[in-house]
Amino acid sequence: MLYDPTERRIKSFVTRAGRLSTAQERALSELGPKYMIEYAKAPLDMQQAFGRQAPVILEIGFGMGQTTAHIARQMPEKDFIGVEVHTPGVGSLLKLIGEEGLTNLRVIQHDAVEVLNNMIQPGTLAGVHVFFPDPWHKARHNKRRLIQAPFVKLLVDRLQQGGYLHLATDWEDYAVQMLEVLSAEEGLQNTADGYAPQPAYRPLTKFENRGLKLGHGVWDLVFTKK
Repeated sequence: MLYDPTERRIKSFVTRAGRLSTAQERALSELGPKYMIEYAKAPLDMQQAFGRQAPVILEIGFGMGQTTAHIARQMPEKDFIGVEVHTPGVGSLLKLIGEEGLTNLRVIQHDAVEVLNNMIQPGTLAGVHVFFPDPWHKARHNKRRLIQAPFVKLLVDRLQQGGYLHLATDWEDYAVQMLEVLSAEEGLQNTADGYAPQPAYRPLTKFENRGLKLGHGVWDLVFTKK
């Protein structure tokens, strides 16, 4: 095991008690049983979870789920698992699944490191998305950042050969750290000379649009497993 979840470790997130809207509550109760996968310390049978054999993309920390739903809708030939700890975001994505009839998307509400360790078997993922993870921008909090060498090694282990890792951030110093960490991982190869052009499948979020108008940068990184 590359990352032991039983050990005390610094987590990259803080669980917040957000308020649920009526629509999110309804989605959790009505759609949760069908589209949520319960966390378990046992390997996940992907084919059973989706009722078919297809490439599986894992998204870590999907926020309110708009990007996740958008990408799943664009790629019906692939299956997607979104992992998020915050209940309003889970309810929001379930609502989108219901509204758009997305049969290729499942949700796990749990710590992504534990999900990767205990539910995702080595060499089974076609791709991993990590979009705009918490930058923990104060220097004393940088150790909480998700993208660190041990975590990247875990992701590489779970990817199929040729599978990809796509990261995006709007914090330049985090982008620099991401590029350094990914470039130092022997099992990965950069698809670009440094940062990658924004892939067409990743939509601009309203916050990203606002930032770009203010002159803020956004950095995408796309690496593949050798």
